[in-house]
Amino acid sequence: MQKAVTDLKEALRERLAIIHDEESRADEAKHIARLREISEKIDKLQGALPQPVDPRLAHYLQRRSYDKALEYLEAAPSRDGT
Repeated sequence: MQKAVTDLKEALRERLAIIHDEESRADEAKHIARLREISEKIDKLQGALPQPVDPRLAHYLQRRSYDKALEYLEAAPSRDGT
């Protein structure tokens, strides 16, 4: 469980970094491709989470409220064993 949650948090942070990367945004096609790639990674990591997934986290991930999902995961370090 610890690794799945840690990997998901890293992917969510990476997504935020891509969104805020002004240089990447200059090449729209490349920027969109990077966002698509990280979104696919997040989907895979979501599927790897141990069941049952906390209902609030599941809600955020299903709605693609990734900022809220990251805030939720970071609010309680015990969720990833740290």
